[in-house]
Amino acid sequence: MIKPKNIPESSQLISGVGASCWFDIIAEDNQYRINRYDEDGTLDCSRIFNVDSIDFDINKPYKFTHISNCKQCKIIQTNKIFTFNTEDYEY
Repeated sequence: MIKPKNIPESSQLISGVGASCWFDIIAEDNQYRINRYDEDGTLDCSRIFNVDSIDFDINKPYKFTHISNCKQCKIIQTNKIFTFNTEDYEY
């Protein structure tokens, strides 16, 4: 799938049945902002998340994986799955 031009270069595609989404993560004050875009590049959600472990290092390679959505995201890094959760329900 071709990445729409308005999606950040660092975004990663998670393919799904019926729909796929692009995910991007940015560090913000000891938390993380995760943005989700639909296949066309429209921003679905942008929320602040907390990670379940201090071992996650945004500067090392990582990969978004299933199941990731606007409330919870999972990222694999160094063979470990990190879970990111949000209580932020605003767009």
